[in-house]
Amino acid sequence: MISEEQFQNELDLIIANAVREDVGDGDHSSLACIPASTQGKAKLLVKDEGIIAGVAFAKQVFNYVDPELKVEVLVKDGALVKYGDIVFYVEGSSQSILKAERLVLNAMQRMSAIATKTADFVSLLDGTGTKILDTRKTTPGIRALEKWAVKIGGGENHRFALYDMIMLKDNHIDFAGGITKAIQKTQDYLKEKGKDLKIIVEARNLDEVDEILKSDGVYRILLDNFDYEQTREAVQRIGEKCLTESSGGITEDTIRKYAECGVDYISSGALTHSVYNMDLSLKAV
Repeated sequence: MISEEQFQNELDLIIANAVREDVGDGDHSSLACIPASTQGKAKLLVKDEGIIAGVAFAKQVFNYVDPELKVEVLVKDGALVKYGDIVFYVEGSSQSILKAERLVLNAMQRMSAIATKTADFVSLLDGTGTKILDTRKTTPGIRALEKWAVKIGGGENHRFALYDMIMLKDNHIDFAGGITKAIQKTQDYLKEKGKDLKIIVEARNLDEVDEILKSDGVYRILLDNFDYEQTREAVQRIGEKCLTESSGGITEDTIRKYAECGVDYISSGALTHSVYNMDLSLKAV
């Protein structure tokens, strides 16, 4: 993953762009009927159940919109919430609260859904030693939020983007002329550019696993669309030479069986691309 400084920069960009998109030249609904001097207070109300996520992000949004807004947090990120719980109160300019409202809700509803789904997957892996990973199958423009939510839910982050890890998948391998050539070219490239990036290589079958193992310097082998028997055999062949990762259509029904094959990681795009937003509301009090 990227550095904390890079990650925060991504969050800053998300907030600035989202406010630009939503507010434009002004929140005219509020400007039209609420005097600028009006002070108010609102609560973040839970109308669902699951893992809450995005509280720390909401604080950043409120501070960006109006540094004078005061947020009193009652429930922290990662906590289990139920219908009727109040996560925080925000107090200050009524116009500012309303200006930030939709961004806060949009972000927290989606982040909470992702954290909840991730926590469900993590619970299914309990006791196996296998960790759940997200992917790059994220909503364009808000990847940082979605990967943050996965961490809040107890999962692990895969690479953030194309620039912080090497991942040689089927198309890279085919275009490069084969696995061994792809790995060698990659290592030469990293040396030439002075870059220290981990290398993951995808295997489509056991023969490809064997070929990958002939090269040194591979951090992890991705076992794509392997069945249980193939996965167990691949894990045995790989041993301690590098880490293992299973992927490809793994669901709640199959995830534990793959974990019991001994893989170190299971990656799932469903953590971020197949969730239903948690129902949250920001209500004046």
